[in-house]
Amino acid sequence: MATVYQLPFEKDIYEAEASLARLEAAAGGDGSDGTASEEVRRIRRELAALKRRIFSQLTPWQTVLVARHPDRPQFLDYVEMIFDEFVELHGDRAFGDDRALRTGLAHLDDHKVMLMGHHKGRNLAERTECFYGCAHPEGYRKAITKMKLAAKYGLPIICLIDTPGAFPGIGAEERGQANLIAYNLLEMSRIPTPIICVVIGEGGSGGALGIGVGNRVGILEFAYYSVISPEGCAGILWKTATDETKSRAAEALKMTAKDLQRLSVVDDVIPEPLGGSHRQPREMAVTLKRHLLRQLRELRGISSDELVRQRYAKFRKMGMFQ
Repeated sequence: MATVYQLPFEKDIYEAEASLARLEAAAGGDGSDGTASEEVRRIRRELAALKRRIFSQLTPWQTVLVARHPDRPQFLDYVEMIFDEFVELHGDRAFGDDRALRTGLAHLDDHKVMLMGHHKGRNLAERTECFYGCAHPEGYRKAITKMKLAAKYGLPIICLIDTPGAFPGIGAEERGQANLIAYNLLEMSRIPTPIICVVIGEGGSGGALGIGVGNRVGILEFAYYSVISPEGCAGILWKTATDETKSRAAEALKMTAKDLQRLSVVDDVIPEPLGGSHRQPREMAVTLKRHLLRQLRELRGISSDELVRQRYAKFRKMGMFQ
């Protein structure tokens, strides 16, 4: 039997689910045929209420833990569940093919799109290949090259962001990591085709922003988007990353979806299934697809010049100054 990854605050939920499973087995089914006992129905109601209460009161640090859940849907999961005819486009024409940042052509219902996003990997071999979703310079060079290809053919661009940050190794720095991310920000600001960005898990630092300049920026309910990770912030401010300092840093960074929407950093908060997308990935995929289709319809009739103007104005007005 596979081991289920449990977050610390999910203990009561898993205990209730185990009790429900035992009661359903004793009742001879899941109740869909009307044979479930009143006790089973009561436990179901209590379980739903428990999930709703716990996940409506998550602290910022607990939200980070949900965003990092290993069972949370990743880029290739959404490719399989949402998109059709995905054709991956490899390489940056200069150095190599970064497996942490995937790009390709795809269909979203009747829309042809250029799709890209970070992929972390599921098992150790895949995570090592993908560097846990931390892209290298060649990944960002690949991304902007494919965006320009999309602009040439008038294709909208969809970016799914899920990275703790750009790869911090010496080789990446030697190959111009920071410069390439800055170049992406400049070029994305003037691409004359719709760009839709969604943070599906972690949105860490410049690694996320390197494919994050869009006409519409959304975030899943239990994802986060921040200039630095709570661990990194705690290490800088308090010289140690304990549970207490990480929690304080996460609170101060205002990195959760509600805070980001209030500060106008993101446009939309996309609701997740009860208990998080790691519990109901297909339900989450349906919700995300609905969101993407709505954004594509809204942006389709806007002229290229207006798309660029709106995108530029959107990012210029961020921040508060005195």
